[in-house]
Amino acid sequence: MNFSTRIVRIGDLAMGGNNPVRLQSMTNTDTIDTAATVEQCLRLIEAGCEIVRISAPSVKAAKNLAMIKSELLKKGFDTPLVADIHFNVQAATEAAKIVEKIRINPGNFIGNKRFASRKEELSEVSTKLNSLIEICRQHKTAMRIGVNHGSLSQSILHDYGNTAKGMVVSALEYIELCRSANFHELVISLKSSNIRVMIDAYRMLVQEMIRKGYGYPLHLGVTEAGDAEDGRIKSAAGIGTLLNEGIGDTIRVSLTEDPVREIPVARKIVEYAVYAVKAKPTFFYIPATENLTTPFVLSDDNKRADIYVKGFKAIDADGKEYPLLKEPAGESDQRILFKEYLTVSTEEFMVQAAMDFSPELLAGRCQGIWLKGNEHIPAQMSVRTAFDILQATGLRRWKTEYIACPSCARTLFNIEEALQEVKAATSHLIGLKIGVMGCVVNGPGEMADADYGYVGAGKDTVNLYKGKQLIKKNIPRREAVCQLTQLIHEHGDWQDGV
Repeated sequence: MNFSTRIVRIGDLAMGGNNPVRLQSMTNTDTIDTAATVEQCLRLIEAGCEIVRISAPSVKAAKNLAMIKSELLKKGFDTPLVADIHFNVQAATEAAKIVEKIRINPGNFIGNKRFASRKEELSEVSTKLNSLIEICRQHKTAMRIGVNHGSLSQSILHDYGNTAKGMVVSALEYIELCRSANFHELVISLKSSNIRVMIDAYRMLVQEMIRKGYGYPLHLGVTEAGDAEDGRIKSAAGIGTLLNEGIGDTIRVSLTEDPVREIPVARKIVEYAVYAVKAKPTFFYIPATENLTTPFVLSDDNKRADIYVKGFKAIDADGKEYPLLKEPAGESDQRILFKEYLTVSTEEFMVQAAMDFSPELLAGRCQGIWLKGNEHIPAQMSVRTAFDILQATGLRRWKTEYIACPSCARTLFNIEEALQEVKAATSHLIGLKIGVMGCVVNGPGEMADADYGYVGAGKDTVNLYKGKQLIKKNIPRREAVCQLTQLIHEHGDWQDGV
């Protein structure tokens, strides 16, 4: 795709144009705790983070960004800082005087206030945004218009539903308001925990910006991706698909782990998308059959995959054999994508496979996938990674799925610990989707298609959801997992002995 972006400066760092794809992450310390936040910023910077985002949920937190920035400068680091703003326009105003960029979310920039019409809403937005723009202009502060699928405004939801189009309309409304004020130091993001929605939204926005002649840099990310292999595969599938299309100027991988661990994953994604010389995959074919779940997984390990490959025979779980063909024998033959990875680490294997296979799967260009690692990656991991890619792309759910945020200063409990507790209690519930969210900013919305939700409500308290419905409020965190499992039992979704 031929989409060139303008250059936006984030402090001394240039983003967009022909500049490298910039790597960023976000602190999860209490922003008021200067020492802890500075220490985490330093660890992120030393890991290769080029832009550090810090949540400013209050005016007090926003003002403390000056202390954090001062301490970093004393230590010899001038890495650009971004203030993450939700709901509090005054906090945005204070932060814009201090840091190099602010992030505002159109879904909650002016709080949860309801309006009679979107015209009325945009009138109030315009007044407050113009005041913020003037401060940004005075202080040479850039702005990210960061739309989240899980926190669209009520007026957007009313007119467009919780859709990729709604996300694009929301972003464009704010872009137009900024353009009318002759402010162009903008970066745009359209994040979702659903990679199909995320990819569709960015593609749609790019088409609109090309049509309008705009070229604002794009910040890519899959929000609430989770942890471990799921977080890495989901992030690589979403971000990598777009980078492969020439879309994206900066990325953040969101993992429910120490944020420092996000940077190596982000680097691997960028290196493979932008700089790697990729070996082409091989295609095989088997005759169409109704005996297999599509898309299916192949392997030369006959204990784990849908299809065991032996020589040029494909054998399903029932022992039925199909010829494995190098060329299709008929129009109904099913296409299989095969690729072997010889010189990669475990993390690289997961990231590269997700980036290679996801675009083909999402476009419906293959009905089966077969991937192999080197001698250090056992067949079991290859098969598991293949199934994880199918789950990340929404094509098969073969295990419990978790939507989990990476935490920030708004999270008032240890979400990494909470996610592991929820997993330990529910990971056998194959087919269920469970949200584990740090706060209500994106919590209920981003996990809207989850079966159950565990959402931070305050200091060590949790709200529990069944789908979109709030069922239990302000549960002490030490009791929350037990009450979550009770809720699943009560609704008949518990599976014993799985």
